[in-house]
Amino acid sequence: MITLEDIKKDPVVDAFIRKGNKYLSVLGFTEHSYRHVNLVSSIAKNILERLGYPPRQVELAAIAGYLHDLGNVVSRNEHGISGAVIAYPILMQMGMHPEEIATIISAIANHEEQYGHAVNSVAAALIVADKSDVHRSRVRNTDFATFDIHDRV
Repeated sequence: MITLEDIKKDPVVDAFIRKGNKYLSVLGFTEHSYRHVNLVSSIAKNILERLGYPPRQVELAAIAGYLHDLGNVVSRNEHGISGAVIAYPILMQMGMHPEEIATIISAIANHEEQYGHAVNSVAAALIVADKSDVHRSRVRNTDFATFDIHDRV
């Protein structure tokens, strides 16, 4: 059974999280580093745990939280969808069950506020967890005139 700790050891996941955050930095977009993915992972896990979901569902929420921003390595635009496409072969190669992969990639693809939907409990927890990471320390843009919704904290 694939765990969050297995995901954290994957060199492709590591590279994509680091590079995605670097690319967003160049664009002046908010921080999306390990601090963010670890926090979102922890919050998503905590939500389902406290609601009494089965331990495996809780672990899937933690994994989805950790992987949810992989698509930023491609582009900020529609990064949820590209992130799901990126996560799929990684999880398959690791030997995760296809049903679990489907749960995770649908959550990743649906976490963006523009078009996302809480299609399952993991997606619902991920959406709440991701949107709750609002902190001034994440803001990189210093030009108030060009602030977007993510910068106004």
